[in-house]
Amino acid sequence: MELPKYHESFIPILEILNSKDSIKSRELAVIVRDKYYSHLPEELLKQKTSSGANVLLDRILWGKSYLKMAKFVSYPKRGLVQITEKGKQILKEGSLSLHDLQHDQDFINHRDSVKIEKENDIEIETIKVENASPQDLIDSGFSTIEKKVKTELLEKLKELDPYYFEKVILILLKKMGYGDFIETAKSGDGGIDGIINEDKLGLEKIYTQAKRYNENKVREKDIRNFIGAMSGDTSKGVFITTSTFDDAAIKKAREAHHSIILIAGTKLVDLMHQYNVGIQVKTVYEVKEIDNDFFEEE
Repeated sequence: MELPKYHESFIPILEILNSKDSIKSRELAVIVRDKYYSHLPEELLKQKTSSGANVLLDRILWGKSYLKMAKFVSYPKRGLVQITEKGKQILKEGSLSLHDLQHDQDFINHRDSVKIEKENDIEIETIKVENASPQDLIDSGFSTIEKKVKTELLEKLKELDPYYFEKVILILLKKMGYGDFIETAKSGDGGIDGIINEDKLGLEKIYTQAKRYNENKVREKDIRNFIGAMSGDTSKGVFITTSTFDDAAIKKAREAHHSIILIAGTKLVDLMHQYNVGIQVKTVYEVKEIDNDFFEEE
């Protein structure tokens, strides 16, 4: 007897959500555990990860996250989860396997939106353990978690108030080592969202423009307006978006007399992840090895 895999919790999660309007994620995991897995031995139910988290609850929460990627569930408000019409439909069919999820078009689109390569599996369990070293398994698991965090981070950014998104960008640039920043007025700013100092003393300035888009691409007109709004005291600008830039926009920025850096959504979450903006360290693992020098005789 063993604990269920995360994908084996798909249907139980949907069944619980189907009986409720919305529910907190942690509460959902506890209800699923108590209703569907309470028959398991106590030593399994209490099994912990190396970081101290309950293994079963952690797997259920992972199941919920993947259901969200494929739009079987949604997050109506912060901390809450509910079933979607798509989730209700699959529940009527009575089954949802890992294979089904991996080939679901919404899941594929979601994965592609953060450029997760399709040939990569989405879980450590899909790796052929007999051919993998322990370090391979660690690296694969770490990569999976990192991709999940970046995916959710991009979703959060797309849901932000546009003005707060602009502030997030300035905070990121500050964390990256640039000097103080100035937020421009919310209206009549001429297409400039912020001004940051390239250096700590403020000798050089960089103008910023932040566009929080869901699907729309940044177009050539947006870049042209940004360049036009830059005054004579700077020739440098950073244009950031949660989506992407179309070819004409990229060409316009490349050919401009100004130095324009374009940061699309995938690059943005990479930087936020690197500089710990909007995320926090959950667990620190120590991997130890024998100190051979200690055992050498002098």
